[in-house]
Order: sequence, then structure tokens, then C-alpha cells
Amino acid sequence: MKYLFLALAWTAYCTLHSAMISETATRFLKHTLGHSFRFYRLFFNAVAVLTLIPILWYANTLRQPPLFRWEGAWLLLKYLLQACGILLALAGAWHYSLLQFFGISQLRGPSSGGLAAGGGIDSRGVLGLVRHPWYTAVVLLIWSGHLDPASVVGNTVLTAYIVVGTLLEERKLVHEFGDAYRTYQRQVSMFLPFKWIQFHLAR
Repeated sequence: MKYLFLALAWTAYCTLHSAMISETATRFLKHTLGHSFRFYRLFFNAVAVLTLIPILWYANTLRQPPLFRWEGAWLLLKYLLQACGILLALAGAWHYSLLQFFGISQLRGPSSGGLAAGGGIDSRGVLGLVRHPWYTAVVLLIWSGHLDPASVVGNTVLTAYIVVGTLLEERKLVHEFGDAYRTYQRQVSMFLPFKWIQFHLAR
């Protein structure tokens, strides 16, 4: 029962997160708040952090011996996954606007819908490898960590949320950028660089 409650808590967190950044919610708030909407990203980030704290605390109270131990030959895979996750996170940060991600650039006025530095579709560097390097990085890092029952529950919900949330985000990006983003989708894989590998093997 306690792990079911944990799963429901993570699901509620993810649902709130998605609802707050949904197209319907942001459109309504832009219309309602007007110029004050520029503070919304800061508010969203604050809510995301504050609501995460009690879930992490509760998950920590459920700590049990690991279901799977990263030891022996598995340690090599663990460090490889973590290295890939860190590299993807850093490479993504090179292309994304961190000021916009944290809600700082919005305080100066209207900004583009995406996080690409300068706006528009950026397919250079790691963004020519996968379309969502940060999401891939999160999945690699959480699954290469401590894998006790509470972690597995949380990781499963978060992974499902990332997949579903990304599909919804892609719909917003297609709506915003149209055929340009559809072309980007055909050329670059979402999470894993299958299309990049296929292209280079065919050369």
C-alpha cells in the first residue's frame, strides 16, 4: 500500500506539472494575467521544487535494500550510463537558454516558445543527435542510481511521464513551428540516436 501511495504521489506531481504548462493553461493565463504572465515561469519552477520535496522525503522513508546492485561488471554500465547522462545534460545546456528555463529572461518581456537560445529550431550539435537530450539524460541518470523498491516506483512513473509529456510537447512544437519541426522530427530521433546512426551507417 505504501508503494501504491508513492506511485500516486509521483503521478499527482507529474499531472500537476503537465497541467501547469499545458497549452490550455498557459493560453488562459496569458490572457488573464497580461504583462504579469512574465512571472509565471518563476512561479512554475517554485511550485515544481516545493511540491517535489515532500515526495522525496516520503520516498526516503521507504528506503530498503536494493533490488539490484551495481557491482562487478555492472559497474562499467552504471558509469557509462551516468557519463552519457551528464554529457547529454551539459551538451543540451550549451544550446538551450538556461535563463529562459529558470524564468529570468521572461522578466524582460515576451520570449520565444522554445528553450533554444535565440529561439527557433536548433539542430546543431547534440540537437542533431536527439531532439530531447535533457529528457534522455534524466532517464539515464535516474535508472543508473540506487534501485530499491521506492526508486523503481518513482523511476517508472517519471519515465512514463517523460515519454507522454514529450509527445504532448511535440504537438505544441509542431503547432508552433509547423512543417519545419515535422522535417526535424523525420531527420532526428526523439530520445536515442537511431536516425543519426542509420544515416552514418548508410554513408
